[in-house]
Amino acid sequence: MKGKAKEERQKAKGIRMKRVLLLFPPNLKNGFSLTFDFYLFTFAFLLYSCFSHRSRVRSSPVNSTESYLSHRAVAIIPARFASSRLPGKPLLEIAGRPMILWVVERALSARNIERAIVATDDERIIEAVRGAGFEAVMTATEHATGSDRLAEVAATLYDAEIIVNVQGDEPLISPRTIERAVDELANDDEAMIVTTCEEIREIEDVLKPDVVKVVKDRAGRALYFSRLPVPHLRDEVKEHGTLARALESNPALLKNFRKHTGLYAYRRAALLEFTSWPQSDLERLESLEQLRALERGIIIKVIEVDEPSIGVDTVEDLERVRAMCEKTDRALWEK
Repeated sequence: MKGKAKEERQKAKGIRMKRVLLLFPPNLKNGFSLTFDFYLFTFAFLLYSCFSHRSRVRSSPVNSTESYLSHRAVAIIPARFASSRLPGKPLLEIAGRPMILWVVERALSARNIERAIVATDDERIIEAVRGAGFEAVMTATEHATGSDRLAEVAATLYDAEIIVNVQGDEPLISPRTIERAVDELANDDEAMIVTTCEEIREIEDVLKPDVVKVVKDRAGRALYFSRLPVPHLRDEVKEHGTLARALESNPALLKNFRKHTGLYAYRRAALLEFTSWPQSDLERLESLEQLRALERGIIIKVIEVDEPSIGVDTVEDLERVRAMCEKTDRALWEK
């Protein structure tokens, strides 16, 4: 996988070099000797080195604009019409607009995202997105996961280096979180995937299987993802009898848990290879596809979100988001 990622980066460097050479008119060197060709090429190479070689100078992931200059990042937003709890979820209205349009606009607000493409299997979503002036593509209907749908589109984006998977049901996702994920991947040569997490504030979220927990090492790399409460607080559970009682007795224990959120930034080559692998044992047991990457030894970097988002999974979530968006719209209107 690392070999393919390196090959992708070399190909991108070649494309950027050609762009620099295009700065010079083809008739500029007519009548000159081969010596002139040599100096022209040397000058073009120096220009390329100054503006796109990222290995000499590194800046902080939070403030870096370097990845914007040297890495092409495209956001892909998988959106299915079918949903057991909220049918037609991407088109549900929030403050007068379909939910999916809020997500697209948030993605495009990230400074290092060049394009945002909605990947769907439904013509109604295509019409809504394109009708608003944004990009949408039709994908196959049989994809088992959002990552498979993502990979179908990524396979056609030959000049993209980083693919960002933005969940289509997070209309309030922070553009700053997207920016930081892209920057982190651009500045970490060993990580193939970057994903996000946030603190857990409610005891019930620690106990709920639908809330995925992540454990990471000191360098911020994922050790494991689980639907169970990890890490296990052995001494506290032994003292209080159950984890729920331990957390009720001492809410400060919540700081030991991190909720995994759905944003992913992949190196394009890594995404295409990842989705070509069969399901792994742990993936089947936990029903978490990111475990397929961990079992293969892939490094997944985990960063904290810039601000918490809300995934719309239930009617209650939808009403909460609607109230927040309408309040924001009223505030802007009053200004």
